[in-house]
Amino acid sequence: MNTAVQKNAAGAMPARAPAAAGKLINIDNGGTLTDICVIDGAQVHRTKTITTPYDLSKCLLDGLRKVSAQIYGEEDIQSLLLSTEYIRYSTTQGTNALVERKGPRLGLILGGALSTDAVRKAEDGGLFDAIVGERVTALDAKLEGEAREAAVTRAVTQLASSGANRIVVACGGAQRNVLENELKHTLLRKFPQHLLGAVPILYSHEVVEDGDDVRRAWTALLNAFLHPAMERFLYSAERKLRDYKTRNPLLIFRNDGYSARVAKTIAIKTYSSGPRGGAEGARALAAHYGFKHLLSMDVGGTTTDILEVQDGQVRVDSRGQVEGVTTSFPLSAVVSVGVGGSSIIKVGGKAVSVGPESVGGAPGPACFGLGGTLATITDAVLVRGLLDPATYFGGQLKIDVARARAAIEEHVAKPLGIDVDAAAEAMIEAWVAKIAAALKAQATIGDDTVLAAFGGAGPLLACRVAAAAGIRSIIVPALAPVFSAFGIGFSDVGHEYELPLPKADAKSFEAVRDQLVERARRGMFAEGAELDDCSLQFTLKVGGEEDRALGAEPSWPADVSAKSRIVLSLLAVKPITHAQLKGGFGKTRAVAKAAGSRTVAGAELPLFRVADLAGGASGEGPAVIEDDFFTALLDGGWRFEVNEAHDVLLTRT
Repeated sequence: MNTAVQKNAAGAMPARAPAAAGKLINIDNGGTLTDICVIDGAQVHRTKTITTPYDLSKCLLDGLRKVSAQIYGEEDIQSLLLSTEYIRYSTTQGTNALVERKGPRLGLILGGALSTDAVRKAEDGGLFDAIVGERVTALDAKLEGEAREAAVTRAVTQLASSGANRIVVACGGAQRNVLENELKHTLLRKFPQHLLGAVPILYSHEVVEDGDDVRRAWTALLNAFLHPAMERFLYSAERKLRDYKTRNPLLIFRNDGYSARVAKTIAIKTYSSGPRGGAEGARALAAHYGFKHLLSMDVGGTTTDILEVQDGQVRVDSRGQVEGVTTSFPLSAVVSVGVGGSSIIKVGGKAVSVGPESVGGAPGPACFGLGGTLATITDAVLVRGLLDPATYFGGQLKIDVARARAAIEEHVAKPLGIDVDAAAEAMIEAWVAKIAAALKAQATIGDDTVLAAFGGAGPLLACRVAAAAGIRSIIVPALAPVFSAFGIGFSDVGHEYELPLPKADAKSFEAVRDQLVERARRGMFAEGAELDDCSLQFTLKVGGEEDRALGAEPSWPADVSAKSRIVLSLLAVKPITHAQLKGGFGKTRAVAKAAGSRTVAGAELPLFRVADLAGGASGEGPAVIEDDFFTALLDGGWRFEVNEAHDVLLTRT
């Protein structure tokens, strides 16, 4: 940055006259790298920065500085933010917190027909012991009045004394909501919220309406566990952005495919939101190119996220699982496999194993020279010549072949009794086989299956992965390295509101419908939107499982069974500006011109730079295809075509 430029009192750069309004900023905060994608009309700027887990707002601002320098020629976050219409953000913070079991010590109070055994039996991976343990109290269902008030007061006191710094109340049975509200009134009197010693208490029915008591209790527990970390980080990020006079509030992209303000987002809906960004991008990609069956692999530093788009629809589990526990919310059916660009590759006996442990972005693969000494796929492909130290990561991160060779020799070659080059090939084979097996396990692969390869390491060995999985076509988006961030740009602002019907009749239906409309009106007003500008979709949920779409102006369906528990939901969506896709294939006009060559595994291969190729250019493998933030090995028997959007289609001949 030019040191002669003065900063304002808030520490931000003084604003130059803002460019034309309407930029979209999408940010995907991953475990290894944080991706930033800025869409300015037809122009897209993208960058990556290493995730700083000790302070996630640092990598957020680092990324904005880097991308603003691309746009303006010098770092200028304030001008970038002043010319931005929407900032949409997703983070793995919640996912990582659960994986690492880093969160508050929860206490649990159970009431009504809900027992400790029932909640414990819903999982077998030790999650209950990790986040609740012995801090659980079940109230005697026979207690009423003052006896019940005394019991719940003692329960809170005892749980707080045993170390609980956040408490969940979950009751079971037909009167669950009534009982939870009665306990809430008691505890507000006994432990008023204005006291510094008050312990935050979460009531399960306020998180979600679900007739399955165990599922609802677990949803509330998971939300309570994720809440503090998400609250601290997201509000901190929002405050720092506000220092730069950002025009609009930070929008959090959620795992339901919609975005919302920080204050209107519940923590559990941030879980696995990054992969959902990739899913939204994959759905848009499939629709744009007419792919009937798209199988996507988003290969990051730590995991490969696999998702299926069939006939334009993302596969969604109506009751998504978090850490093996079934929750009350739908989640896209993403399978995360512990294999990525930074996965540790080692030898057990005479077999090469890949992941799930990862060296992350820091210290990273041995070749990064940041203190890492363990072998990864990044080290292997560097040793084989696929990566060029001068161009890797856009030339911003220097990688060291000698360090990579040393790590492979120590951890793979010596245990196998082979040389380093052979060990690197064995590592590549094991890495490819693990991803290919995961693809085949996730979906039925047919002649119309297309593999979408994105993420920083997605295109790297995509041809080999596809061949091993029986797939003959691959699409590598121009924005493959930041595609999950780009996919966030297809989201709108949306909220769902739910209420149970007290009776299965038209009068109750109309009363609840009107209440939901009023809640949606207030909720969307807090998002800066009038309800008249939103699309509405009512759904009747019968018996907790059957969903009936009723449209925007519903009336009571008289054929509904009065014996079932009935919940009416309203989804309100405010459309906002989206990212756009363009381009097409099948218009081959010229043979692609190589930008040079690269020696890979002893063979000199032509090198094609995607940015240098005109729409319609095509070529044959073997070859190397390179972008600032990805490299792809095009094997023999494969051809490529680049279109005007710089998307790349790879097909097996």
